[in-house]
Amino acid sequence: MDTTEALEQSQPGLVSRVTGAIRKHQLNHRAEQTYLHWISRFVLFHNLKNPETLQPDDRQLFLSYLTERLQLSRARLNQAKQALAFFYEDVLGRTEPEGTVAA
Repeated sequence: MDTTEALEQSQPGLVSRVTGAIRKHQLNHRAEQTYLHWISRFVLFHNLKNPETLQPDDRQLFLSYLTERLQLSRARLNQAKQALAFFYEDVLGRTEPEGTVAA
């Protein structure tokens, strides 16, 4: 399953919402690929659940998995955090209190 398939299965139209937000912010193609990668991994990690139903604790669980189980570098972990923050704030329109999601 590729990245766009996972996002579309979790919520139809989600890929176009993500790419639209990315283009609105004039991010480059590589940033688009990276954000789609991390957002898709997050959705797959949570068994294709609709991301709008997931809570900040679900993000923390994913980030902890990346840190503890996959032992990602700090740079890659920051990419994942930034992609998820962008996703929730700019695509889904949800903001979380400062410090809610940290790994």
